[in-house]
Amino acid sequence: MTRQSRTSPAGSERSLHEAYDTALLDLDGVVYAGGHAIAHAVDSLTAARAGGMHLAYVTNNALRTPEAVAEHLCELGIPTEAGEVITSAQAVARLIAEQVEPGSKVLVIGGEGLRVALRERGLVPVESADEEGLAAVVQGYGGPGLEWGRFAEAAYAINRGVPWYASNTDLTIPSARGIAPGNGAAVEVVRIATGADPQVAGKPLPPMHRETVLRTGAQRPLVVGDRLDTDIEGAFNGDVDSLLVLTGVADAGQLLRAEPRHRPTYVDRDLRGLLTGQPEVAERQGAWTCGGWSAAHAGAGLELIRVADGEGDRLDALRALCAAAWSQAGDGVYPGEVEKALAVLGW
Repeated sequence: MTRQSRTSPAGSERSLHEAYDTALLDLDGVVYAGGHAIAHAVDSLTAARAGGMHLAYVTNNALRTPEAVAEHLCELGIPTEAGEVITSAQAVARLIAEQVEPGSKVLVIGGEGLRVALRERGLVPVESADEEGLAAVVQGYGGPGLEWGRFAEAAYAINRGVPWYASNTDLTIPSARGIAPGNGAAVEVVRIATGADPQVAGKPLPPMHRETVLRTGAQRPLVVGDRLDTDIEGAFNGDVDSLLVLTGVADAGQLLRAEPRHRPTYVDRDLRGLLTGQPEVAERQGAWTCGGWSAAHAGAGLELIRVADGEGDRLDALRALCAAAWSQAGDGVYPGEVEKALAVLGW
């Protein structure tokens, strides 16, 4: 079965950290939320590295430099070098450098991560749309303190015909207090003021995957993320396997409704999933079984049955439900009673 035709989560007899040589890990919602590590992340990553897996941190957040991200990870107890961090700022800087002359001026709407990445590519970050010879506008997440006037500055330049680039278009970003507006929301502000569309580099688009492969040299990568529309779709576009962890944006209902490009190879609660195999989801007589649960179609909905006493892991039930829903809905929108099925599990 190819990833493009996936109709159920896959199984793996081997632990994932042994089956894959490199974990391409998203950060926000996977490793940390705000300034704090997510439960089990530090111990799981330490064990995966000790078992021989290479760790690379791939983030659409263009605010911080790789050095700053690595320092934060070290503070959390995860030894990390700057070269192990790949950001959408790096991907968009490469994209711009391929299309403008060396030494060109680029208007920056965002944080220090963008400025450092542009300088790495021989470009000159500037702050005003009135700079003579302006070659591009680049927009990335600038944190909650980004001033509203910066969006106007971008609009002035774009409306004069300056090419517009965006590090990513994630509408939201996880924080320690909950879900906050992301760079995609800021991009929409500028889009409304200009009617233009930016060239985008970040996940799930090819420039980010290319940047990651160039910087890591991964041969058997596993994308690990919490978002279906960036991490999992990015793995789909790159034709590599993926692990969805339920510690960030995506929830069980979204997973059941996922269209083919948003369906992960594996699903687990958190990063402890790297250290284990994955149970098989088997189809028997129109029902999909995983662990002690069986899921099937029942009219317009999903029927979930516990089939083995003492084997009631809710995650196995979710995997079985995914297989039932995905096999029914080729367009990714299952018309049945998803909420009713999930209520049985308390999701």
